[in-house]
Amino acid sequence: MMKKSKKLLALSLAAAAVFAVNAPAADAAYSLNSEVTTATPSLKQASQIGVLTYENENPAFKKLANKDAILVMSFGTTFKDSREKTIDATVKAISAAHPGTKVVTAFTSHIIIDRIAKGEGINYPTPEKALEQLKQEGYTRVALVSLDVIPGMEYEYDKAVFHAYKDQFKKMTLGTSLLYWQGQEEQPDDVAEFADAVTKNYRNLKKDEAVLLLAHGTPQPANAYYSVLQAKLYEAKINHVYVYTVEGWPNLETVMAHLNRLKIKNVTLVPMMMVAGDHANNDMAGDEEDSHKKILQKAGFNVKTEIKGLGENPDVRALFVKRANDAWDALQAK
Repeated sequence: MMKKSKKLLALSLAAAAVFAVNAPAADAAYSLNSEVTTATPSLKQASQIGVLTYENENPAFKKLANKDAILVMSFGTTFKDSREKTIDATVKAISAAHPGTKVVTAFTSHIIIDRIAKGEGINYPTPEKALEQLKQEGYTRVALVSLDVIPGMEYEYDKAVFHAYKDQFKKMTLGTSLLYWQGQEEQPDDVAEFADAVTKNYRNLKKDEAVLLLAHGTPQPANAYYSVLQAKLYEAKINHVYVYTVEGWPNLETVMAHLNRLKIKNVTLVPMMMVAGDHANNDMAGDEEDSHKKILQKAGFNVKTEIKGLGENPDVRALFVKRANDAWDALQAK
């Protein structure tokens, strides 16, 4: 069993909060109870949390010189203007924090990669292709960085890439998604930091005003992060700001019922996604009868929309840079 002692956990995770361990060829992990002397691979993998780290103990890799790179992974978007203001701007901020380091952008959506190549003539690699190219160029250590908001299905893709390629490099790390820690066990509160960053312009709402933050939603259990975020908003007394999703829970109907109970009639819809792509422009703010804007208007609400992705918010970009720095620091740790 994993030891529940806060003191032991704090000690085991203390080193720059990057969760590096000293065991040979081991991934970063939660410290297991000292009585566990024959931990199985399954137990070790189950205990991996936070920034993941893998050091290759193969002698052929250990003698290689360190040549480091950063690989930034995003779902991507075909909306060029939003991509430049969000993904590109965030990657530039990460690059600025690591001058002289090779920084590569990869998209996890193969459909988006194909559409951009066809429409714009730009060839973004998948994470797998990017790592193959880095390997060919002689890079031996790579920090993987995620631009995902929650540790949901897309972040699971990132983790799968980490586990598939970690033993092909001398060292590899994987940073966390934007929302990960919740202040538990003396860890940082990513959710509270994010809540503060994303709501700075919505602190003086009137009694009949509300802001609805549109998230994507996922069938994966990480969908619960949206409820955690809502709880953190309440805790911080950031009133009349509500989270809802396109493909998860809570949905628009859930929030509308709450607005009606409070007799709120003026709402502003804001995407809570890295980019302002199809969901923001069409599902949220489109002129089709089933868009969120139209549904709310038909229900008697006065509706405004803001078409800006999270990556346009400099405070949110700074949080993504922090996640990248965590992965980089783990790569540099002895």
